[in-house]
Amino acid sequence: MTQSSVPPAAVPGKFVTFEGIDGAGKSTHVNAFVDTLRQGLASVGRNVVATREPGGTPLGEALRKLVLDEPMDIETEALLMFAGRREHLVKVIEPALARGDWVVSDRFTDATFAYQGGGRGLSIDKLTTLERWVQGARQPDLTILFDLDPAIAAARLAGARAPDKFERESAAFFTRVREEYLRRAGEAGGRFVVIDAAQSIEAIAGQLAGVFARLGLPGH
Repeated sequence: MTQSSVPPAAVPGKFVTFEGIDGAGKSTHVNAFVDTLRQGLASVGRNVVATREPGGTPLGEALRKLVLDEPMDIETEALLMFAGRREHLVKVIEPALARGDWVVSDRFTDATFAYQGGGRGLSIDKLTTLERWVQGARQPDLTILFDLDPAIAAARLAGARAPDKFERESAAFFTRVREEYLRRAGEAGGRFVVIDAAQSIEAIAGQLAGVFARLGLPGH
C-alpha cells in the first residue's frame, strides 16, 4: 500500500486544547496558532478544525448561552457542560480526527474541572465519572495552559466587554480555578505545556513556536 492510499482513519489527526482563566490571554493567541497550523499542514493535505467550548455545535452554542448567562445549580451547570461536550465529540471532534484532520479547541474538559470543580466546588469524583462516561479515553494530545495571577487577569478584563456570570466571579473563585488547572497539569504533565501568561505577546509567541516543533509540524 502506497503512502497516498493509506486510509485517513489509519493516520488519525491530533487534538490540541487551549486553557486558562478568563483574562489569561489564550484567545489572543489561539487564532494565530490555528493559522500557523493550517499553513504547516497544507503541504501534507491535512485540515485544521478550530472550535470552542462551551459551543462547537448548534446545540452546544445554545447551551453556551444558558451556561454563561443563566443562574443554575452547580450540578445542572456541569451536566449541561458535558451534554454539550458529548455533541461536540460526536459531531465535530471525533469525525475530524478520524479524517486525519487536526482539532484546536478553545477549552475542553480541563475547564470543567477548573470552573465547576475548583471554582464552584463540585465533587471532582462526580466530574471524573462524567468525564469517563462522556468521552471514554479521549483526551487532548496536547493542552496549552495559559497560567496567570487572577489579579492581573481581572485588570486585563476590566471594561473590555459586558462580563458573563463567570467573569463576574470573585478573585477567590479564580484563585481556586487556577489551582485546579495546575493540579490537572501536575497529574497529566505529559500532555500539558504551561505558559506564563504574564509575559509579553512576543515572548508567548516564541514559546508557542516551540510547541509546533513538539507537535511535529512540517517546517518547524
